Amino acid sequence: MRLKLYSTLDKKITQLQPLHEKRVGLYACGFTVYDYTHIGHLRKYTMDDVLIRALRYGNQNLAEKIGVDLQSYEVTFVQNVTDVGHLASDADTGEDKLEKGAKKYGKSVWDIAHEFEAYFFKSMDLMGNLRPDVSCRATEHIQEQLDMVIELERKGYTYIIEGDGVYFDTSKFPEYGKMAGLDVSQQEEGARIGLVDGKRNPADFALWKFERPGENRAMVWPSPWHERSFPGWHIECSAMAMKYLGEQFDIHTGGIDHIPVHHTNEIAQAEATTGKKPFVRYWVHHNHLHINGEKMSKSLGNFFTIDDVLERGFHPMALRLLFLTAHYRSEMNFTWENLEGAQKAYEKLLKAVSMLEENSVLISQLGESAVTHVTAFFESIRNDLNTAQAVSVVWSVIKDSSVEDAEKKTILLEFDKILGLGLSTARETLEEIGKAQVTQIEEIPEEISQKVGQRELARKNKDFATSDKIRNELLKLGWSVEDTSVGPVTVKIKRP
Repeated sequence: MRLKLYSTLDKKITQLQPLHEKRVGLYACGFTVYDYTHIGHLRKYTMDDVLIRALRYGNQNLAEKIGVDLQSYEVTFVQNVTDVGHLASDADTGEDKLEKGAKKYGKSVWDIAHEFEAYFFKSMDLMGNLRPDVSCRATEHIQEQLDMVIELERKGYTYIIEGDGVYFDTSKFPEYGKMAGLDVSQQEEGARIGLVDGKRNPADFALWKFERPGENRAMVWPSPWHERSFPGWHIECSAMAMKYLGEQFDIHTGGIDHIPVHHTNEIAQAEATTGKKPFVRYWVHHNHLHINGEKMSKSLGNFFTIDDVLERGFHPMALRLLFLTAHYRSEMNFTWENLEGAQKAYEKLLKAVSMLEENSVLISQLGESAVTHVTAFFESIRNDLNTAQAVSVVWSVIKDSSVEDAEKKTILLEFDKILGLGLSTARETLEEIGKAQVTQIEEIPEEISQKVGQRELARKNKDFATSDKIRNELLKLGWSVEDTSVGPVTVKIKRP
């Protein structure tokens, strides 16, 4: 389908014009596999999934019926797996997240990487998200990354900080920071990404890092600069994207938190390497998911995964429907109450679809009212993936008595090729939901969240006396705290 997308680089919504007429190359920033995939990740990748489904969607008969261009594209969907080099700080300092995860769970970095990669894809499958055509691990593309840094060095874009690593000199790339609106000439050291001794400019970033004395990293490789070294985080995406999609490609997705540093650095190192602009034609960025109005944090006890959703009896497609009710560029607030509402809505949707006639109609047989709804749906999707509006069209179809049941079935199943809500198996899913019971979830008051956070801090500081004291205070207030592998879970105590 020919879409209009908002590109962060151009700061406007424009008609998609891919490099090749009927092909689209799409790269999605993947997951750093050092811990559990949480529902914030699920939102981002679900909306990526809608984008990919929309690009691949095509129906010439329907296009002729409604007068909308529904040409499908052959999409090459590439997604990386960050299993090395992602340091805890954007300042190119701190512990490698994989090393940190290995210590936390008492396993090797390789075991941690494989375990949480598997959990990531399990989560994606449950959400109904399509698997990438190419899933590329950073550790399996060390040579590609190394070659890129060597080429940047040959072209004079790098310098070495002894004992630290190879850095990109942003002063030699005049357009650095354009997408993020950064004025690097006005930056002070540490204002954006922190202080690193030896950096020539505040925005300079690590391309390749050296193991420090006594660090004893598990993941190291030899390089021209150091016997025990490893890639910086940013280089992997540029190197792997260019390997599988070419030196220039169409769409790159990620979270808005990647705009000022990670994606800005990707553009600089890629365009400096190839001399070709733009590296990516359309940058698609997703906004944050908050939990009860707050940033997701294990210390606040509001870090939730797909397992938490399932354990409370919710269906993953209810969570998907909830995500679809907000535009991908808008902030979204998650509560267990609004998921419960989405579950009821999803069940209502499934019941409506399951009650429709077994037989559908041909596209050519759609009446005027049905065509009006179809046009509205595809115009919503074409307009920068306005899924909230598209979902409202779904309900309008169900309620419209002037649309025959057979017509409803035809167009709802057609819509679902993009929404991905599993409507073709509505009856089976209803039976599955009937076997699960949704646990009523109490909203956690701010006072309780603060105490949970204070207790978690005390536990981290090994102040167990304070931790136990706060736990007892919470019990008196009617709340229990369970310490789990993904952080504290706070539950309202049901009084007899």
